Amino acid sequence: MALVGLRRNLCHLCDFQIHRALAVLRSQPVSHIHQAVREHLCYWFFALRPTPSRVRSHHPCWNNFHSENGSKTQPAGQLVSPRVHDWDRLEQNIKHADEQMFYRRLNDFTSSEEVLSFVSTLETLPDSGAAGALQRIWEVGKKDDAGRLPEEILDNHVFKALCFRLEREAPTLTNTGLVRALQALTLSHVDPQTSLLENLVAECQNRLQKGGLEVHHLCILGESLVKLQGPGCVMLEQIIAQLQGEELEKFSPEDVVAIYRILQACPEKVDQHQAFLSKINSFTLSVVYSLSPKSISQVLSALVALDQTQALPLVIKLGKYMVRYIPRFTSGELASVLEAFIYFGYSDRFFTRALEQHVAALCLALNPEVVSKITKYCSKKLIFSKPILNAVAESFVCHSEKFSPHQISELIEPFGTLNYLPPNTPALFRKLETMLVTHFNHFPPKTLLKLLHSCSLIERHPVNFMAKIFSPYFLQQLQGKEPYLDRLSLAQLTQLFLTSILECPFYKGPRLLPKYQVKSFLTPCCSLETPMDFQLYKSVMIGLIDLLGARLYFASKVLTPYCYTLDVEIKLDEEGFVLPFTVDEDVRKRVALCIDGPKRFCFNSKNLLGKEAIKQRHLRLLGYEVVQIPYHEIEMLKSRLELVEYLQRKLFSQNTGLHW
Repeated sequence: MALVGLRRNLCHLCDFQIHRALAVLRSQPVSHIHQAVREHLCYWFFALRPTPSRVRSHHPCWNNFHSENGSKTQPAGQLVSPRVHDWDRLEQNIKHADEQMFYRRLNDFTSSEEVLSFVSTLETLPDSGAAGALQRIWEVGKKDDAGRLPEEILDNHVFKALCFRLEREAPTLTNTGLVRALQALTLSHVDPQTSLLENLVAECQNRLQKGGLEVHHLCILGESLVKLQGPGCVMLEQIIAQLQGEELEKFSPEDVVAIYRILQACPEKVDQHQAFLSKINSFTLSVVYSLSPKSISQVLSALVALDQTQALPLVIKLGKYMVRYIPRFTSGELASVLEAFIYFGYSDRFFTRALEQHVAALCLALNPEVVSKITKYCSKKLIFSKPILNAVAESFVCHSEKFSPHQISELIEPFGTLNYLPPNTPALFRKLETMLVTHFNHFPPKTLLKLLHSCSLIERHPVNFMAKIFSPYFLQQLQGKEPYLDRLSLAQLTQLFLTSILECPFYKGPRLLPKYQVKSFLTPCCSLETPMDFQLYKSVMIGLIDLLGARLYFASKVLTPYCYTLDVEIKLDEEGFVLPFTVDEDVRKRVALCIDGPKRFCFNSKNLLGKEAIKQRHLRLLGYEVVQIPYHEIEMLKSRLELVEYLQRKLFSQNTGLHW
């Protein structure tokens, strides 16, 4: 390991003005960390001073350096300490055990100034330690999300000395010191055109071509080059090629995660690297239990970015393992996990239960992005979780001003989708209406339409906004530059218009023009109805034939003039007798059978979805006698006779008025 006395480097840099830098550091308040550094590390410093038995040349300025740190020069024989037996070990230039103590010290610091002050007390520093110090300076000193260091840190004399040393000693640095130094400077957003970075990159390229870098070094270098030169750099292809030739057993869990991050940076080349990626996906299954919460989040994000739908076994294993770590995820990491689960269509009851506990405990402290992702996850997977929905409703009421229009939409839509009203419903929708009135123009047209349509599903009708969304101006905005409006938007507009007629008779504003109205809500690509479960329909049809005597007495999949499609329709005359479905005269009443399969309910629940609830509500308002046939009641029947008796009770009760 190449060791260079940092002090000796500094004293040859006259432009660094060491005395002034140390005076500035000395003038700052001494924190408990500074005191710890002085207490434990000054022994390193004094033990390494020149003695008669040790021949070492020092610049005179180092005598001043000692005095500026408030220390008096003492003969070696007069230095008495309980740690005298540790001196010989510490003088070996911070070997393995000492490096661990060095990094523990670095991790204790909470500001760049503390790290620089700590470094300035060291007699010697290994190259990996110098790189580690730079990295810690970046971790605690970055001033914005981009990770840039403040100018006062970049101009600091000790920081410059660290950089100067790395530049001068690049050819003699260890592989670890070289790649970590490049990583730290890249993260700090140091100008890529500086001679320091150019020298480090050139040295890395030289060692790469000679094949002298191990797997871990290749991974660190690859990530640094992605940030420094972009995913198209030639060296990155060489790194990936070398990684492909390595045995997977040599990859540590950290290396695997780094490879995912590297490949995620160049998704356009995923086909080129798919064979390697498939091997990594399979290998990762064996190291899942070694991954940290942060690593799990990064792997899932990469799988989404690289469209690894074939890696579902890995997603499932990650999902099962990470349940215990939900409280340890940061807001951003949890949002990435939820986005991945939405993308891959994964859900797990243990994960949902852990998520419920986490949300309930931190409902008011959760980041708006996480709150919206949680509700989006519940909505996409049709997870009916009262604890989660109640918590996010409370969060919105208390912190509505922190939510963006898109986040508000993602938060409110699940209530309509899952057909649920929380305990604080009045406060929730008062707050929502206030936000819409105040920021109406900030909502993208399609986002606004989805939001208002979701409200109507749970009978919170947006009467005050109907005139605006039916106006030609809004419809033009909704269409944008497209030649026509998309099918889903037209269906949502039509259902809102039907709602205004059936459920809001007091609404007297503009109506939706016929050219914007659809004929059916049941379409293959963007349906507002759930298609009928065919197997369930076959069972019910057999029972109806036995009950009514012939297939002639009921019709299936009937499209009404009101856009809804009936699963089964039965016609009655004025006395309540069943008519053949071909008869259109003398029909006095129509019975709509809703044969509701599992997909019309929330997942593992008997709670009907919002789009099915509004359909049954509208059919009743249109004069239909709605008879619901839910799948969980059919599944309880053990014979054909029980099925006929069940249908007879449903159809020929006193409420329906049917006669057999």
